[in-house]
Amino acid sequence: MKRFIPGRAIFEPAALEYPVGKKLYSHFQELGIEIQTTPSHNRVTGIPGKTPKEKYVQAKQSLVIGVRRTLKFSSCKPSAHYQLPLATSCPGFCEYCYLQTTLGPKPVIRVYVNIEEILQQAQQYIDERAPNITIFEGAATSDPVPTEYLTGALQRAIEFFAQTELGRFRFVTKFADIDSLLQVPHHRHTEIRFSLNTQTIIGQYEKGTASLEERIEAARKTSEAKYPLGFLIAPIITYDNWKEEYREVIQELASQVATGSNPSFELITHRFTKKAKSNIEQVFPNSTLPMDEEERQYKYGQFGYGKWVYPKETMAEIKVFFEEEIGKAFPRSEIKYIV
Repeated sequence: MKRFIPGRAIFEPAALEYPVGKKLYSHFQELGIEIQTTPSHNRVTGIPGKTPKEKYVQAKQSLVIGVRRTLKFSSCKPSAHYQLPLATSCPGFCEYCYLQTTLGPKPVIRVYVNIEEILQQAQQYIDERAPNITIFEGAATSDPVPTEYLTGALQRAIEFFAQTELGRFRFVTKFADIDSLLQVPHHRHTEIRFSLNTQTIIGQYEKGTASLEERIEAARKTSEAKYPLGFLIAPIITYDNWKEEYREVIQELASQVATGSNPSFELITHRFTKKAKSNIEQVFPNSTLPMDEEERQYKYGQFGYGKWVYPKETMAEIKVFFEEEIGKAFPRSEIKYIV
């Protein structure tokens, strides 16, 4: 798929004091991309659009280049100990995206240029937890791969964690542009994961992302580069033929991924919050996402708000199915969690 090229670049003035910020400013000038400024990457105004959908689309085409001043990292259960904040949002148009809750109807894409300061803070967290290993998640509030060719943030993070004894890094993506990372010395301290779903779900709800074939091919390359490999199957949605189609995905993985790679698996079922449902209905008014609250049960989450999840009977069925299918295809792999 084509690389992400923003329709406009919005710079926080302080970002121009960093090498990455200066490089991006020159890059976008050369491309003739509209350049704006903002006092803070947290206060971006002037995104065009008359309707919620138009504003949403324009926000997804807006790249904000800023300085991450808040260096207190959020927790990231069950994926890791902490988030590693390299970026926010992504150019994909996944209708179900959980960031509908936190980013709202204007999910501008943000990248942070003070990468070394962020990594220095990570080192402090590592030192505080020593002698235990500390794991950082690089995709908690974003998909960092589409902007990697611009910032080099993932490469720098991989290099950093390769040199740490007690730090580990992991990130997940729905994109396939990972070739620049394949030759980076990683010492197996970074796990690259790919978010997968059935052809039906990708086709209906994951517009603007890599195809299933592209993701699996990228996973094959990742495995050959000896990175620890993982797969996030999410969101798991039940529909006619769901078992057959998820089984096909797992079997295709088994046929493509190098023998002995033993990837990890994380499984997340579809859920939604009241705020996310409202935003989805405004931005995607014709969405067919299953969001009938009467067919779900309400559950409080770790971030202080509740969500509608599948009832216990459906969850049990999903759990049994995936444990059996992944167990047959990848008998030595670990399912880290099913939620």
